[in-house]
Amino acid sequence: MVNLTMYRAGLELHIDPGSRQLRVYLGGELSKTYPVAVGKAATPTPAGDYQVINKLMNPGGVLGSRWMGLNIPGGNYGIHGTNNPASIGNRVSLGCIRMQNYNVEELFPQVPLGTPVRVLSIPGYNTTGTSSYTNPGSGPPLDHRVHIVVPGDTLWKIASRYNVSLDTLLAVNNLTNPDVLEVGQSIYIPS
Repeated sequence: MVNLTMYRAGLELHIDPGSRQLRVYLGGELSKTYPVAVGKAATPTPAGDYQVINKLMNPGGVLGSRWMGLNIPGGNYGIHGTNNPASIGNRVSLGCIRMQNYNVEELFPQVPLGTPVRVLSIPGYNTTGTSSYTNPGSGPPLDHRVHIVVPGDTLWKIASRYNVSLDTLLAVNNLTNPDVLEVGQSIYIPS
């Protein structure tokens, strides 16, 4: 295993709601995987690319022993410990990412403010446990914008809204059929 302290530059966290895992990448290489709990179907963990914006030791209660706040719009979301260890591995939260306290305590000192956090999209937030996970080097860069598909969206509407071509959206998102979009799906918009 790679020592996290040596490689703060290039550190990325990827949350996969399908497998309920948090993956730590250092320089594009998988370093460690932790089991997590994510948002339930009614309050899913929002897919997209974010950053750690604040950290707190010993917040207590449902937040467990550590809190790493994320800049997810429209709410107070974070990666945190838990007072309910049996919840790990399930879809039970209001959208936050829960970790075992001993795991979040191990990760916490290694994660500086500004660390990129990617929450992967699962079409329809399915319950099959499958994931749309791809390797970090195979997707768009972390400096792009993300549009989360809502009812009534089409790829043509999204392209028009962000003033990009349909062909560009198809290529960046590795889509073959512009007619197939699912609510909750992340569409990457090049900068």
